[in-house]
Amino acid sequence: MGITMVLSLLSGVALFLFGMSLMGDGLKRVAGNKLELTLYRLTNTPLKGVLLGMVVTAIIQSSSATTVMVVGFVNSGMMQVSQAIGIIMGANIGTSITGWVLCLSYVEGSAGIAQLLSTATISSVVAIVGIIFKTFVKKESYNSLGEIMLGFSILMLGMQTMSGAVSPLKESERFIRALTMFSNPAAGIVAGILLTAVLQSASASVGILQALSATGAIHFATALPITMGIGVGASCPVILSSIGTNKNGKRTALVYLLIDSFGMVVWSILFYSVNAFVDFPFMDTVMGPVQIAMLNTVFRSINISLLLPLIKWIEKFVFWAVRDEIEEEDKDKEERADFELLEERFLAYPAIAISQSHRAMNGMARKARKNILRAFALMDSYTKEKYQKIQEKEILIDTYEDRLGTYLMQLTGKEMNAAQNKEMSKFLHTIGDFERLGDHAVNISEAAEELYEKKLSFSEEAQYELNVLEKAVQEILDLTVNAFCENDLETSVKVEPLRELISVMCDELKLRHIARLKDGDCKLKQSFVFNDLLNNLERIAAHCSNVAVAMIELEAEEFDTHEYLRSVKGLKNANYSRQLEIYENKYDIKRNKKSKKKAVAR
Repeated sequence: MGITMVLSLLSGVALFLFGMSLMGDGLKRVAGNKLELTLYRLTNTPLKGVLLGMVVTAIIQSSSATTVMVVGFVNSGMMQVSQAIGIIMGANIGTSITGWVLCLSYVEGSAGIAQLLSTATISSVVAIVGIIFKTFVKKESYNSLGEIMLGFSILMLGMQTMSGAVSPLKESERFIRALTMFSNPAAGIVAGILLTAVLQSASASVGILQALSATGAIHFATALPITMGIGVGASCPVILSSIGTNKNGKRTALVYLLIDSFGMVVWSILFYSVNAFVDFPFMDTVMGPVQIAMLNTVFRSINISLLLPLIKWIEKFVFWAVRDEIEEEDKDKEERADFELLEERFLAYPAIAISQSHRAMNGMARKARKNILRAFALMDSYTKEKYQKIQEKEILIDTYEDRLGTYLMQLTGKEMNAAQNKEMSKFLHTIGDFERLGDHAVNISEAAEELYEKKLSFSEEAQYELNVLEKAVQEILDLTVNAFCENDLETSVKVEPLRELISVMCDELKLRHIARLKDGDCKLKQSFVFNDLLNNLERIAAHCSNVAVAMIELEAEEFDTHEYLRSVKGLKNANYSRQLEIYENKYDIKRNKKSKKKAVAR
């Protein structure tokens, strides 16, 4: 086997892998990037999981890719190990579909209709149509369809190149003698494992085996152990992907290895034990590309059929093999679970990555609101423990910004549709505002600490005004966080009128405080803290407004915050004015104070 032949074979493998990847990516885009979301939503029964795993793997052309995706689902808590087992079983069968597609590359014809149905003709026509769709048609769906066609043509070309490279070997007695060593089960299995571990693709390994079979030198005795080894070798990238995952992620990766190892060990023992006594006559049967595809599918299907009723036992085994360690209870475990949602494995699947980012940002928004409420409570009842907790949660919120920001920036380089780009823009515009809310919680807690340590207190009137303002700020926080988490535009439009009122209230309270200073009701040393609190409360409302504006503007497919605010305030439409009036009545300091005095008098 000369250097030219080796290079030709390797170039065929390269074309094959590239064509398979290109075709799989195009198929995913045509499916609307919903395959991944469907994968973890429709797995409530083992049979559904198997069928779904088959379909998804047949589309993306890789059982390893499906399983790596599932490892990410389990690691992030989106899926249970029991659900993942069914999908992995289905992926084992689905990956054999590629072998049947590759059989098309061996369709040949000499003249007439037979020539029209030959691989060269079909590949040429598909490539021409594909490049037209890819280059000249602007519609995204046709563009993706062109990519699928080009991927198919390159894949067929790769197979033809591999077949052409090894074709002279059918005359080589040395090559035929070398292949006979793989009829030894152990040698054949090791060869299949090593080949697939290097290529990281069971489909590519089967393709090479099919190309070799075209020489007529592959017999059943050689093909069976190599096929069994291919399944085990395909688990290598899955095992590697589980490095750094939690216990459940490692258990899921182990499932893939366990399923294929079961087939290899059990069938090796049963088949070769029986063959030792019976001496099956088909062991010397010459295998062609179609027979290789049939062997691969039948072997995998029988293996999964036997394992399907044993899903509960498989789950128990992997939990026994990868045991939970006894660890000290982490008080932040539940809160930090949001970070596990940001799986790097999902970056290749924008639909999932965006959904996970939204869930993580919801956690960040709720924690920022909670920390501000803690700071409000600290003003009334200061303790060092409560103060310290606010500082700890601020570090957590900063970590959210860092993790989410990094993850979203990595995601921006991926190909996304219009709706996904809109969601990405919303997250990038709002993440900083949620982080700033946490900063203001810290500022308020520091004001509370200063009042406590210096033994300062506000006058009854000043304290009452602050309480009313705090309630208004709490409402704008609730409106903003709920609107963002539920993507509720109707709620988001209620934010800006309340922000305007809070701004007016802060200005009014500053003037009232100056009046109290002149009358001697308040002292200068309290006034600094009072003004700091007003500034922080006003800024909280402003950041809430920024989030609401981002939601509204991005829904309208444009983003000009200042223009939006000018238009809203300028028009003063009926809804805006009505909502502002509701807030003015609700947080009218004078009227609320009179009502309070009447209640005391009674």
